[in-house]
Amino acid sequence: MDTVKKKRFEMPDAFVIIFAILLLAVLLTYVVPAGEFQREEVDGRSIVISGTYERIENQPASILTTFTSIQQGLVDSAPIIFMVLIIGGAVGVIDHTGAINSGVNALIGRAKNQKYILVAAFIMIFAVMDFIGISGNAIIAFIPIGIILARALKLDPIIGVAMVYLGQYVGVATGTFDPVITGLAQSIAELPLFSGWHLRLIAFFMLLVITMTYILLYVKRVSKDPSKSIVKFSDTDGLDEQKVEEFGPFTGRHKLVLLTSLAFMAFFIYGVFQFEWSTNELAGIFIMMSIAAAIVGRFRMNEYVEVFIKGAQGIVYGALVIGLARAVVIVLENGKVLDTLVNAAFTPMAELPLFLAAQAMFIFNLLFNLIVTSGTGQAAIVMPFMVPLADMLDISRQTAVLAFKLGDGTTNIIAPTSGILMAVLAVGKIPYSKWFKFVLPLVGLWVVVGIIMIGIAVVTGYQ
Repeated sequence: MDTVKKKRFEMPDAFVIIFAILLLAVLLTYVVPAGEFQREEVDGRSIVISGTYERIENQPASILTTFTSIQQGLVDSAPIIFMVLIIGGAVGVIDHTGAINSGVNALIGRAKNQKYILVAAFIMIFAVMDFIGISGNAIIAFIPIGIILARALKLDPIIGVAMVYLGQYVGVATGTFDPVITGLAQSIAELPLFSGWHLRLIAFFMLLVITMTYILLYVKRVSKDPSKSIVKFSDTDGLDEQKVEEFGPFTGRHKLVLLTSLAFMAFFIYGVFQFEWSTNELAGIFIMMSIAAAIVGRFRMNEYVEVFIKGAQGIVYGALVIGLARAVVIVLENGKVLDTLVNAAFTPMAELPLFLAAQAMFIFNLLFNLIVTSGTGQAAIVMPFMVPLADMLDISRQTAVLAFKLGDGTTNIIAPTSGILMAVLAVGKIPYSKWFKFVLPLVGLWVVVGIIMIGIAVVTGYQ
């Protein structure tokens, strides 16, 4: 008998998903009235002036501008795109020395293969880093370390990315002592820096416990049955688990390569705090790091170039996705509908009861973050509306800041328009569709925590 095979649903590629979102943004420029707020410069940032919204002539996207927005998105995202490519090349050089693999194997040996302890420790480290606002975009640089650790523990690449990236966003979503995003939001709300830290700290521990439990349960499932891995290393780089133990002993040369690399990373972190270094400096540091690693590893000049280029080639896909994600925001900005969407969302909130209005603020930030994934960018746009709305509804301004922070951080772990997420997945070689499947239940849990924390803030008069 002939067997009829049912076609299984195939999750669209990240390019397809984001292009569909881009087309939706184009449609909005035709159906949503154009409008804009007046803005003022405050400490080098463009801040919206509440109550200044006015309609202007529609400026819908044309067929040509729809596609040129992709080019413009690539241009606007050039610093992070090239940073990702350089990180890919540099990591390829360091990985080629065998230092990372041998070092991780030595670490596992010393920890007596306690995979649960190692994974939990990694999650905690990166959560604490952004608890005080340290890593930011630099988190991309740590993804390869997580990947190598996961591979050595015979797990899968999603765990390698999750314990670094999700750990970071536990800190981002609460921003307990983050001087950048939390600091900007509180300055707009005219609140003392880091005030209200106690409730954000409780939220931090709640998200940390939930995230750690979620990842460790997946680790347990994959350890018992490797076939249940959402993504396998053989699907990403062809390196099967048996080869992990073939990297050999952790030699003095390996130690020197890693110490050199750590010295460059420490130099960058010092520069972030002392000189406000950012994307360009990180890229430069990684180029220097790769050259130093090649010298210590005794690479020939041509060998260094070949390995570097091969490492960069491996993440071109993700680098291009970053530019496409940026194109969505460009279409909405050029069509002058972004301000209209914000104004339309906040106007009905003023009619809601106090408790529901506070929850609506949180939900709005969850959704708006799918469009503007930059924490500082979102704060500059929405906080000038949330502050007077909170005052009018007799909701504390601290509650408005909390609603913004939890909303901003939560959907960043799943938003296809996030350049950082796409860069992270590119470095980890994880398809967005697979990541979406893995992280969606966790997003739901984070949303529940957000609703609970906002409810507590309203009931207690959070200050």
